[in-house]
Amino acid sequence: MAPKPLEPLARKLMKGVMAVELLGVVGAYFLFHRMNSSAVYYRSNEWAGIYGIRERDQEAWSAKRDCATSSSSS
Repeated sequence: MAPKPLEPLARKLMKGVMAVELLGVVGAYFLFHRMNSSAVYYRSNEWAGIYGIRERDQEAWSAKRDCATSSSSS
C-alpha cells in the first residue's frame, strides 16, 4: 500500500508537537524548581495572601539540619 501524500507531513507535524510538549514540560519543571528555591516564591505567595510558608520552611530546614548535626556528632 503506497503512503498517502500527506502522511510524511503529518508525521513531521506530530513530531514537532511532541517536541514542543516535551520542551514545555521541562520548562515548567525548571521554572517550578527555580521559583521554589528563591525569594520570589515567598513574595508571590505573600502577595496572594498565603502567609507562613517561609517560616514553616525555615523551621523544617533547621530541624533537618539539627537532626543531621546531632546524628553525626554522636
